[in-house]
Amino acid sequence: MNVTAPLVRIPIGIVVERCKANSPWSEFIWRPTAVLGGLADADPWTQLAIEKETMTFYAGASEIELYRTETENYRDNLRSAVPSVWVALLATAGDPPYEIAAVTADPAEGEALTEPGQGIVEAVPMPTSVRDTIASFISEHHVERTFEKRKRKRADPEALARRGPQYRSGDE
Repeated sequence: MNVTAPLVRIPIGIVVERCKANSPWSEFIWRPTAVLGGLADADPWTQLAIEKETMTFYAGASEIELYRTETENYRDNLRSAVPSVWVALLATAGDPPYEIAAVTADPAEGEALTEPGQGIVEAVPMPTSVRDTIASFISEHHVERTFEKRKRKRADPEALARRGPQYRSGDE
Protein backbone atom coordinates (compact mmCIF):
# COMPACT_ATOMS: atom_id res chain seq x y z
CA MET A 1 0.00 0.00 0.00
CA ASN A 2 1.11 3.54 -0.68
CA VAL A 3 2.23 5.96 2.00
CA THR A 4 0.89 8.96 0.08
CA ALA A 5 -2.75 9.94 0.22
CA PRO A 6 -4.98 8.65 -2.59
CA LEU A 7 -6.14 11.16 -5.18
CA VAL A 8 -9.57 9.56 -5.61
CA ARG A 9 -11.72 7.42 -3.34
CA ILE A 10 -14.56 5.44 -4.92
CA PRO A 11 -17.32 4.48 -2.44
CA ILE A 12 -18.55 0.93 -2.91
CA GLY A 13 -20.61 -1.74 -1.18
CA ILE A 14 -19.51 -5.34 -0.64
CA VAL A 15 -21.74 -8.40 -1.03
CA VAL A 16 -20.70 -11.72 0.54
CA GLU A 17 -22.12 -15.20 0.36
CA ARG A 18 -22.36 -17.93 2.98
CA CYS A 19 -22.72 -21.52 1.73
CA LYS A 20 -23.12 -24.74 3.67
CA ALA A 21 -19.76 -26.54 3.68
CA ASN A 22 -19.21 -30.22 2.95
CA SER A 23 -16.47 -30.43 5.54
CA PRO A 24 -16.05 -31.82 9.04
CA TRP A 25 -13.85 -28.80 9.92
CA SER A 26 -16.07 -25.94 8.86
CA GLU A 27 -19.81 -25.41 8.94
CA PHE A 28 -19.91 -22.62 6.31
CA ILE A 29 -17.85 -21.22 3.46
CA TRP A 30 -17.78 -17.43 3.20
CA ARG A 31 -16.65 -15.45 0.16
CA PRO A 32 -17.07 -12.03 -1.41
CA THR A 33 -19.23 -12.28 -4.53
CA ALA A 34 -19.91 -8.74 -5.73
CA VAL A 35 -18.96 -5.10 -5.48
CA LEU A 36 -21.72 -2.51 -5.75
CA GLY A 37 -20.92 0.73 -7.57
CA GLY A 38 -21.90 3.08 -4.77
CA LEU A 39 -23.28 2.61 -1.29
CA ALA A 40 -26.34 0.51 -0.56
CA ASP A 41 -29.21 1.84 1.50
CA ALA A 42 -28.83 -0.98 4.03
CA ASP A 43 -27.08 -1.64 7.30
CA PRO A 44 -23.91 -3.76 7.29
CA TRP A 45 -24.61 -7.50 7.39
CA THR A 46 -28.16 -7.13 6.13
CA GLN A 47 -29.41 -10.40 4.65
CA LEU A 48 -30.20 -9.95 0.95
CA ALA A 49 -31.28 -13.39 -0.23
CA ILE A 50 -31.68 -17.04 0.73
CA GLU A 51 -31.47 -19.84 -1.81
CA LYS A 52 -31.40 -23.40 -0.45
CA GLU A 53 -28.22 -23.56 1.67
CA THR A 54 -26.78 -20.23 0.45
CA MET A 55 -27.34 -16.83 2.05
CA THR A 56 -26.23 -13.51 0.60
CA PHE A 57 -25.40 -10.51 2.79
CA TYR A 58 -24.56 -6.85 2.27
CA ALA A 59 -21.29 -6.80 4.27
CA GLY A 60 -20.99 -3.03 4.34
CA ALA A 61 -19.33 -0.04 2.73
CA SER A 62 -15.73 0.41 1.72
CA GLU A 63 -13.63 2.48 -0.67
CA ILE A 64 -11.35 1.84 -3.60
CA GLU A 65 -8.42 4.24 -3.34
CA LEU A 66 -6.70 5.37 -6.52
CA TYR A 67 -3.06 6.50 -6.62
CA ARG A 68 -1.29 8.28 -9.46
CA THR A 69 1.70 5.90 -9.21
CA GLU A 70 -0.44 2.80 -9.86
CA THR A 71 -2.15 3.85 -13.10
CA GLU A 72 -0.29 1.24 -15.14
CA ASN A 73 -1.64 -1.55 -12.91
CA TYR A 74 -5.18 -0.14 -13.11
CA ARG A 75 -4.85 0.06 -16.91
CA ASP A 76 -3.70 -3.58 -17.10
CA ASN A 77 -6.70 -4.57 -14.98
CA LEU A 78 -9.15 -2.72 -17.25
CA ARG A 79 -7.55 -4.33 -20.33
CA SER A 80 -8.00 -7.85 -18.93
CA ALA A 81 -10.84 -10.11 -20.07
CA VAL A 82 -12.71 -9.54 -16.78
CA PRO A 83 -11.71 -6.35 -14.92
CA SER A 84 -11.80 -7.17 -11.22
CA VAL A 85 -11.84 -5.72 -7.75
CA TRP A 86 -10.04 -7.65 -5.01
CA VAL A 87 -11.88 -7.90 -1.69
CA ALA A 88 -10.17 -9.11 1.49
CA LEU A 89 -12.17 -10.26 4.52
CA LEU A 90 -10.69 -10.92 7.96
CA ALA A 91 -12.29 -13.21 10.50
CA THR A 92 -13.59 -11.69 13.72
CA ALA A 93 -14.12 -13.46 17.00
CA GLY A 94 -17.78 -12.47 17.13
CA ASP A 95 -20.77 -11.50 15.12
CA PRO A 96 -20.52 -10.64 12.25
CA PRO A 97 -17.96 -13.35 11.49
CA TYR A 98 -15.93 -11.22 9.04
CA GLU A 99 -14.93 -7.61 8.51
CA ILE A 100 -13.89 -5.92 5.29
CA ALA A 101 -10.11 -5.58 5.53
CA ALA A 102 -9.22 -4.10 2.14
CA VAL A 103 -10.57 -3.49 -1.34
CA THR A 104 -8.41 -2.66 -4.36
CA ALA A 105 -8.47 -2.39 -8.14
CA ASP A 106 -4.69 -2.87 -8.35
CA PRO A 107 -3.90 -6.48 -9.38
CA ALA A 108 -0.46 -6.37 -7.72
CA GLU A 109 -1.95 -5.21 -4.43
CA GLY A 110 -4.71 -7.80 -4.76
CA GLU A 111 -2.09 -10.52 -5.06
CA ALA A 112 -0.20 -9.09 -2.10
CA LEU A 113 -3.35 -9.34 0.03
CA THR A 114 -3.22 -13.13 -0.35
CA GLU A 115 0.27 -13.47 1.13
CA PRO A 116 -0.47 -13.47 4.86
CA GLY A 117 -2.96 -16.31 4.44
CA GLN A 118 -5.07 -15.10 7.34
CA GLY A 119 -8.15 -13.92 5.51
CA ILE A 120 -10.33 -14.54 2.50
CA VAL A 121 -9.36 -12.73 -0.71
CA GLU A 122 -11.46 -12.96 -3.86
CA ALA A 123 -11.40 -11.15 -7.18
CA VAL A 124 -14.94 -10.14 -8.11
CA PRO A 125 -16.17 -8.49 -11.33
CA MET A 126 -15.77 -4.71 -11.42
CA PRO A 127 -19.02 -2.71 -11.79
CA THR A 128 -19.32 -0.50 -14.87
CA SER A 129 -19.51 2.73 -12.82
CA VAL A 130 -16.24 1.86 -11.04
CA ARG A 131 -14.62 0.90 -14.36
CA ASP A 132 -15.62 4.27 -15.85
CA THR A 133 -14.22 6.18 -12.86
CA ILE A 134 -10.92 4.29 -13.03
CA ALA A 135 -10.66 4.79 -16.82
CA SER A 136 -11.18 8.53 -16.32
CA PHE A 137 -8.53 8.56 -13.58
CA ILE A 138 -6.05 6.76 -15.85
CA SER A 139 -6.62 9.15 -18.74
CA GLU A 140 -6.05 12.12 -16.44
CA HIS A 141 -3.06 10.87 -14.44
CA HIS A 142 -1.17 8.18 -16.37
CA VAL A 143 2.38 9.03 -17.42
CA GLU A 144 4.07 6.57 -19.76
CA ARG A 145 7.43 5.51 -18.38
CA THR A 146 10.00 4.07 -20.73
CA PHE A 147 12.02 1.11 -19.58
CA GLU A 148 15.73 1.79 -19.57
CA LYS A 149 17.98 -1.19 -19.29
CA ARG A 150 21.01 -0.47 -17.18
CA LYS A 151 24.39 -1.29 -18.60
CA ARG A 152 26.49 -3.53 -16.43
CA LYS A 153 29.92 -2.37 -15.47
CA ARG A 154 32.66 -4.72 -16.51
CA ALA A 155 34.24 -6.65 -13.68
CA ASP A 156 37.71 -5.61 -12.60
CA PRO A 157 39.91 -8.68 -13.27
CA GLU A 158 42.35 -7.58 -10.58
CA ALA A 159 39.60 -7.53 -7.99
CA LEU A 160 38.70 -11.10 -8.92
CA ALA A 161 42.31 -12.40 -8.93
CA ARG A 162 43.37 -15.04 -6.40
CA ARG A 163 45.47 -13.72 -3.62
CA GLY A 164 47.90 -15.54 -1.46
CA PRO A 165 47.46 -15.80 2.29
CA GLN A 166 46.97 -12.48 4.02
CA TYR A 167 48.88 -12.04 7.27
CA ARG A 168 48.09 -9.60 9.99
CA SER A 169 50.67 -8.38 12.43
CA GLY A 170 51.11 -10.92 15.18
CA ASP A 171 49.92 -13.83 12.98
CA GLU A 172 53.40 -14.82 11.74
